[in-house]
Amino acid sequence: MIPQEEIRRQAEIASSLRGRLAGKKALVRTFGCQQNEADGERIAGALDACGYTLTETLSEADLVILNTCAVREHAEKRVLGVIGSLKKEKERRPSLLLGMCGCMAQEAHRREQLKRSYPYVDFVFGTDLLHKVPEIVANALAGGGQKQYVNDLPHDQFGELSEGTPVKRTSPYRALVSIMYGCDNFCSYCIVPYVRGRERSRPSDAVLREVRELAESGCRDIQLLGQNVNSYRGELSFPALLERASQIDGDFWMRFMTSHPKDASDELIAVMARNQKIAKHFHLPFQSGSDRVLAEMNRRYTRAQYLEKALKIRDAMPDVSLTSDVIIGFPTETEAEFLETVELVRQVEFDMLFTFLFSPRAGTRAAKMDGQIPHEEQVKRFEYLSAVQNEVAQKRNDRYVGKTLRVLSDGTDENGIPTGRCGQNKIVTFDRPVPAGRFCEVKIQSSRQYALSGTVV
Repeated sequence: MIPQEEIRRQAEIASSLRGRLAGKKALVRTFGCQQNEADGERIAGALDACGYTLTETLSEADLVILNTCAVREHAEKRVLGVIGSLKKEKERRPSLLLGMCGCMAQEAHRREQLKRSYPYVDFVFGTDLLHKVPEIVANALAGGGQKQYVNDLPHDQFGELSEGTPVKRTSPYRALVSIMYGCDNFCSYCIVPYVRGRERSRPSDAVLREVRELAESGCRDIQLLGQNVNSYRGELSFPALLERASQIDGDFWMRFMTSHPKDASDELIAVMARNQKIAKHFHLPFQSGSDRVLAEMNRRYTRAQYLEKALKIRDAMPDVSLTSDVIIGFPTETEAEFLETVELVRQVEFDMLFTFLFSPRAGTRAAKMDGQIPHEEQVKRFEYLSAVQNEVAQKRNDRYVGKTLRVLSDGTDENGIPTGRCGQNKIVTFDRPVPAGRFCEVKIQSSRQYALSGTVV
């Protein structure tokens, strides 16, 4: 834990900057997962404490921070493209401060690349140093070239937790609550343990206090986050924490992600099934339907074990929405093994499937494996599986026609259509506006592959 003395010191630095930064604007652009989004809200909170006003417009920004993702090569290339495009803006406005943080900052080869090819980036900081944002900004304002603040300890030693840092949430009625960080699983394709460190959990009372404060403020949708959320190890187990949180007064839903099948216990399923405040949506990545490929991935479960777990979830909660992740074209994956994945998709009937082409990550075992699948073959398999999943998703959504669902309104979309999400985390459009952040009952009249439509009743 970061000592509270250090948290107070950072708050004092932020306070000392307010007069100097009054009227200045900052832009935080986040790439990647919900954990990154939660980190982005903490960065925004620190900048707000320093005196910055948050903006989404680059031309208005006096400070730009890119909060990055390293899970796939495509995500990293996007970030580097954005950094490259900011060079002209920096030349036009030399006083503009540029910073980069997040998972890419933990990769030594990317930090070296930033020094060599992007020296106009003023600062870089790692995934466990968010509490130091006021100090980092103060140092950047002093000038002196690119500064890098990254914990270079081995991945099994770095990683800190901080309580009491400010948060600037993007929504008044939806909230992300990080309850643990890091990962101990070391799947052979995944960079997360190397850039996020080993698993460490926040104190249970701190998590429950945050959930209670959110509920009292009128928050309606609270999502507990972790790289492997159900491996949470505070004073309470994750099922016990979830049950305690669901007993807090207030009209809200609880969600959680992401789960590893090996830790999705019977107790967790039972807690979820018996508590109405826990939304009936379970995200349970399976990655491959082949036992041999699963072993190569170091996933530590078999196809049969995953299938048993998925069907147990459906048996306990017939109205559950089950979603998953799958990797296409893992090294050495044969056509027959890919078809095993397709068959598992048909058996489980996922409501939604997040499908990714295998992306080799420097430093992981899978990046060095022989038998890398050509990109063209990966795309072919991706398209085939997507077509199968589209049929499955349509079939799943057809079952909702005629039913009445509780929906949390998000107001209207960019086309002026009233929209929201139900407890199963499906997009629902409806016939008349409902203020954002309000629950409403919607009778479903029609379905599409990944959305439902109905009338407010």
